Amino acid sequence: MMNSITKWPADIAGVYRYATRKGAIDVLDVAAGELGIGVRELNEAVNQLVESRLLRAVDGAAHRFIPVDPQVAANALVSSVEREIYQRRELIDQIRDFVGPAPSPIEYLAGSLEVRGFLKMAGDACRTEVLVLQSGEDDAEELARAYLPLLSRGVTVRIVCQHRNRADLATRMKLKQLIDAGAAIGTVSHVPRSAVVFDRELVVLFGLSDGETNVARVHNDGIVRFLLDLFDHLWDTATPLEGAESGYANVADDLRQAIAGLMAKGYTDEVVARKLGMSVRSCRRHIATLMRDLEATSRFQAGVQAARTFLAGGA
Repeated sequence: MMNSITKWPADIAGVYRYATRKGAIDVLDVAAGELGIGVRELNEAVNQLVESRLLRAVDGAAHRFIPVDPQVAANALVSSVEREIYQRRELIDQIRDFVGPAPSPIEYLAGSLEVRGFLKMAGDACRTEVLVLQSGEDDAEELARAYLPLLSRGVTVRIVCQHRNRADLATRMKLKQLIDAGAAIGTVSHVPRSAVVFDRELVVLFGLSDGETNVARVHNDGIVRFLLDLFDHLWDTATPLEGAESGYANVADDLRQAIAGLMAKGYTDEVVARKLGMSVRSCRRHIATLMRDLEATSRFQAGVQAARTFLAGGA
């Protein structure tokens, strides 16, 4: 209301005082002359006062307006505003009831059967691209089962998994099936969490809760963008997996750098192995090689020296 008052074309207070002094505004020409303003200005001022409930037109009397007590006018205005707010709320409630509640940006599914069914539906609906982050706990056979049908339909599939997949024969054979079908696969030392992005729109995050498989289905644009950026970063640093190549030969430096960094932080062999998704035996073999090559007398010393060596080499 304040914005409307500042735009009134005449001295509204003066017109209102005139009406209260005279008891009414009867003839606009006369009132305008007595107020010293034009008839048009007076007419606009009267209209504004009527809208503000400060003047009231008298029924049956043309151009006769009587003043209304300001408190009464204020109450009338508040009542009309409250009525409009109530009506708008009613309309919103009706629309909400009609369309139903807004979907949550994150939905959770639990149980292997329900999760598998959802992933199949998401895969069937996928049209262009699937991006996969595979942590150390994922099953290569599940990967093949899930994504071979998509590859047969021409869907692009890119997978980032951990280096440890290179050392397991059964895993390599399943990954080779995917590569032969057209998938692109790269390996890195560590993938923090398994996730799938369908058509760059739907993100599925995998996890375990009380030993039960569960996923979070995410439609939030910000989270989707973050996962896409994370995937692109890991993909750019990944070493391509070619066919049935075996062992860590092609990723030895990257793997040892990761091991050295974790050793320098004081992690035990078991923790290092778990973080890198490899067996403790394989991890200890790499640690022994590092210590021998660096002539280190302790694990921590080997980790620090190796980390410095790799850092200097990268510079």
